[in-house]
Parts: sequence; structure tokens; C-alpha cells
Amino acid sequence: MALILIIPIALITLYVCHAVYQRLRFKLPPGPRPWPVVGNLYDIKPVRFRCFAEWAQWYGPIISVWFGSTLNVIVSNSELAKEVLKEQDQHLADRHRSRSAAKFSRDGKDLIWADYGPHYVKVRKVCTLELFSPKRLEALRPIREDEVTAMVESIYHDCTHSENLGKGVLVKKHLGAVAFNNITRLAFGKRFVNSDGVMDDQGVEFKAIVSNGLKLGASLAMAEHIPWLRWMFPLEEEAFAKHGARRDRLTRAIMEEHTEARKKSGGAKQHFVDALLTLQDKYDLSEDTIIGLLWDMITAGMDTTAISVEWAMAELIRNPRVQQKAQEELDKVIGLERVMTEADFSNLPYLQCVAKEALRLHPPTPLMLPHRANANVKVGGYDIPKGSNVHVNVWAVARDPAVWKDPLEFRPERFLEEDVDMKGHDFRLLPFGAGRRVCPGAQLGINLVTSMLGHLLHHFCWSPLEGMKPEDIDMGENPGLVTYMRTPLQALPSPRLPSHLYKRVPAEI
Repeated sequence: MALILIIPIALITLYVCHAVYQRLRFKLPPGPRPWPVVGNLYDIKPVRFRCFAEWAQWYGPIISVWFGSTLNVIVSNSELAKEVLKEQDQHLADRHRSRSAAKFSRDGKDLIWADYGPHYVKVRKVCTLELFSPKRLEALRPIREDEVTAMVESIYHDCTHSENLGKGVLVKKHLGAVAFNNITRLAFGKRFVNSDGVMDDQGVEFKAIVSNGLKLGASLAMAEHIPWLRWMFPLEEEAFAKHGARRDRLTRAIMEEHTEARKKSGGAKQHFVDALLTLQDKYDLSEDTIIGLLWDMITAGMDTTAISVEWAMAELIRNPRVQQKAQEELDKVIGLERVMTEADFSNLPYLQCVAKEALRLHPPTPLMLPHRANANVKVGGYDIPKGSNVHVNVWAVARDPAVWKDPLEFRPERFLEEDVDMKGHDFRLLPFGAGRRVCPGAQLGINLVTSMLGHLLHHFCWSPLEGMKPEDIDMGENPGLVTYMRTPLQALPSPRLPSHLYKRVPAEI
């Protein structure tokens, strides 16, 4: 009995001693008082970026929050974001890997979860120069345009079918299909769903792997933050091993299909899997790295695009003035006798501003992924000890009244009045991050979001469900790393173009 009491008392004593030592040795940012062992875990509200923004109002733009015994520093204005992502970038470019992220990434053999070092520099070079080069993005444009026209055809079918008249559509369903088909075609060169919406065996397996990965990652949440208690939450080595083997088996099968196709045709296609296999020797890429990079593309690109467009559509329905103005621009530039293509973007400045304003108000990853300090550094006059995690609350930065006029208003015109870069050069707007860990696929994401919005607005007028006012749309967020709408958007689309323009334009490359 005495032993049972001694162990927790010893753990609490160690924690208190460690906390006192940290506070005496370092000048840490202010923040809510942590509890022994759990830190601030029980004080954090489910939608974390909003909770941290509220705390920043009380404690200041740089705060300390303890996840168990791990210090997390959150910054919430553009000046501090610049310090973290530019001035101290080299010392804050490592990545905190949870046990599940470490398993999924083979201890950082990919890009997203790799620490900053020679491996990261190499794979980032592959992404920047090879996978996301302007030439390859242009070569893959027919796939994006194919999937966006498939979305238009699907919505048109839903809203004109006699059984669905006046019922509205679940916007997320159609956006998710575009994101899913687009990313699997870009990464794997495969469209797992046929023209009738039926998924093949590989597609069913792919979806099951994605779902199982999310389930495994979520199962360890509490244990990740309290290392002393991990013995109570053992890592299910067998479950992770089975998941990894299943993921690798599917990926290798697709890689072998592409290798055989290249042998027959004598040439490589533009898809990422072909690109990585043909570049394997040039960049000395291991199979683990190739598989890791392919799954990085999928996890980073599948949800974020659909999320961004759903939020944008919610804002456009709540702001009919903006919707009408964007449609007037589309009608003037495109007309009513053809569909928009990505080549039209340069002539559609207001549409681009609509996309940018949606990404400002609703960044899909509002806290980005945490950066980890590889040395003791100072930010905002406070100490950040080595091993601490640093988060930039890009949601709060983009709503800061000190740098944005009427920050809560959805007003795309602000970007006509002032050109603000959103690919990491202006620290007021950071939907894709900045510095050494800026998203290499930012331009691809921007192109797809802009294309989806353009087609949705050109082909349809959008209004709330019958009996519902625009202001009744729920603009709350679901908890999580990415910000789905708490209540999925349902809306009434009304076709506004001739019926022959609602057909999918298939592309095979």
C-alpha cells in the first residue's frame, strides 16, 4: 500500500521540481497556471485555436501552455510570427513527432514529419524542383479541370433531379469527391471511382487505410502528453505494424503497376508516383521516403482543399453582394457559352481575392503543425527552451485588428486595395506557413481552390435552404488539427448556364 502511494507522490514531486527549475532558469512567456502532471490539458477548450486566441487577449500575444509536461508556446500576432518563421526559423524548424506520427513516417523519413537537416533539405528540393514545379503543375492541369467539371455535373444532377427539387445539396459531399479523386490521381495516377460513382477494390482499401490511420492516431492522444503515464497507454505495436504493412502493400502494388507501364510505353507520366520512381536514383530516395512522400501529399492535400472551399461557399451565401460581384466578373470574362479554365485566372482578380479572403478568415490548419526548438532561443523577449513546441496561431494573426481593418468582415476588396502575398512572404496572412517549412504545394492548393470556387459561382447561384436566413448558417468549427465546419453546409444551387455546359470533361494523362 505504501508503495502505491509513494509512486504518484514521487512523480508529482519530480514534476513540481522540474517546473520550478524551468521557471527559475528561463523567463518563460506568461500563461494559465498549469496543474501538476496534466499541465493545462483540462483547461483547453476543444477548438484550441479559439481558446488560445482568448488566452492571448488576457496574457498577451505570446503565451505558455503546458500539454502535460511539454511546454508549448503559442504566438498570435504577425511580428512574433515573423520572429518564429523567419528570424529564428533555423532554430525552430524541427518537428515534434507524436508516437503515432513517428510510426506513420518511419521516424521522419518523409517531408512533413522530418526534422530540419540534410534529409529534409533533400526531399524538400525534390518537392520544389520536381513535384511542384510550374511545368509539372501545368502538365497536371487537365486532371484538376476534369475533376472540377465532374463536381459541376454531379451538383447539376442532384439539384435538377425531380426527387431533389428544392431540397438543396450537401456541399461537403461534392467538394470531398473532387479533393479525393484529384489527390489520388495526382499522387497515384489512379481514379479509384468510375463514372457511375462506383469505387474499385483498390479505392475501398485506400479509404480503409486512411480511416484506420486516423483511428490509430486519435487513440493515443492523452498518452502523448504525459510521458510518465505512457505505461498505462502502451503503444499497440502490432496494430501499427499491421497498418504500416497494409499501407505499404497497396502503395507498392500501385508503384509496380507504374513501373510495368513505363517499361511497356518507354516513358514516364507526370503523376507524382512516376516522378518519384524515375528520380529515385538521382536523389538517392529510399522506398520508405517515396512511400512517405506520396502519403504526405494525400494527408496534406485531401481535406484542406475541400475545407477551404466549403468555408468560402458559406461566406458567399452569407454575403450575396460578394457572390453577385464575383459572378458579374465571371460573366464578363468567361461569358455564358463556355466554362472557366485555369488559364482564365489572370483575368479574374476578384475571384482570386475571394479565395484569398476565405483562406484569411478560415485557414484550414489554423495552428499549423508545431515547430520544435532544437536550441534555446528567445522570441518576443521570452525564453523558448530546447525541446519546446512552438505554434503560430495563423487564425488569430489573420483576424488581428491591429493589422486588418474590420478583420471579421468577409470583404475580398481588401486585397484589391493592397496586394498581400499568402505564400509565406507577408506574415499577416499565413494559410500555407512560411520559412523553411512553408507548404511546397501552396500553388497547387491555390489553383484548385480558385478553380472550384470559379466553377461553383459561374455555374450556379447559391442561397440558403428554404426557410433559412443567410445569417443562420452555423459558422462554428469542429475540434481538430484541420477545421471542418461544425455543421456541414447545405445550400440551394440554381443553374445559371445552358445545360450543355454541365457535362464532365474527362482527361486521361
